[in-house]
Amino acid sequence: MGVGRPRYRERVRIATWNVNSNRARVGRVTDRLQRADVDVLAMQEIKCRDDQFPHEAFEAAGYEVVTHGHSQWNGVAIASRVGLADVEPDFPGMPAFGKPLPDGTIPLEARALAATVGDGIRIWSLYVPNGRDLADPHYPYKLAWLDHLREATADRLAANPDEPIALMGDWNVAPLDQDVWDMAVFQGSTHVSQPERDAFTAFESAGLRDVVRPLVPTGYTYWDYKQLRFPRNEGMRIDFVLGSRAFADLVTGASIERNERKGDAPSDHVPVVVDLDADSPLDDDRPMIF
Repeated sequence: MGVGRPRYRERVRIATWNVNSNRARVGRVTDRLQRADVDVLAMQEIKCRDDQFPHEAFEAAGYEVVTHGHSQWNGVAIASRVGLADVEPDFPGMPAFGKPLPDGTIPLEARALAATVGDGIRIWSLYVPNGRDLADPHYPYKLAWLDHLREATADRLAANPDEPIALMGDWNVAPLDQDVWDMAVFQGSTHVSQPERDAFTAFESAGLRDVVRPLVPTGYTYWDYKQLRFPRNEGMRIDFVLGSRAFADLVTGASIERNERKGDAPSDHVPVVVDLDADSPLDDDRPMIF
């Protein structure tokens, strides 16, 4: 019988981050991964095709990456140093949006990517449609997208109730009034409408819960570049990690990395981090991070 790599019961750190163009911020992202000792990062808005993604920089930092990008818009990716398996772009029943292709079909946008990392942890990197305006066709598309994602997740959990699953990313929904700096500013707009909030809350019926808010009750994850929003702390909490019961049971800590909004050329979002007490294939050869 062969001997496999040793396994250790230790912390696995998983994060989600809308990087707002990976090619523009690759150095900042890979540096943050190593400084923060992150094992798995779900990225949104990579804004490039798969062949344009800067794989070499991530590989040099010790991460393998899977990507799902079609153009300079949208796009999602997952970087991991604890393995990547069973990669799945899109989800069953995912709605399409946009101009019809020559064959008459409507294309799927690059907004969802799943992979299994570590010792059987299933994560989704999600970039939920913005909605744009309550009267825009993008708004019902957003609601349908969330509804089908919930159904697909509920189906998977019904078949695998003990699977640790996390849906993480930029949800483009602020589910509570405290998740925006001033509700009066957002009256009649997307992100805070009741149908959007109901669609977000409905994931509880699929067996998921917000694993960060119990540990970090307040705090924003996004600040617009305009009108000094960040210095004034006029932000929104729209980036979340929703986990299944089995995933939530592994969570030992969480943080919103607000300081990552500072410095040169930051993303308008910051990382949301979750620590898990989970089996990790990392061994003693992992470099020390100081």
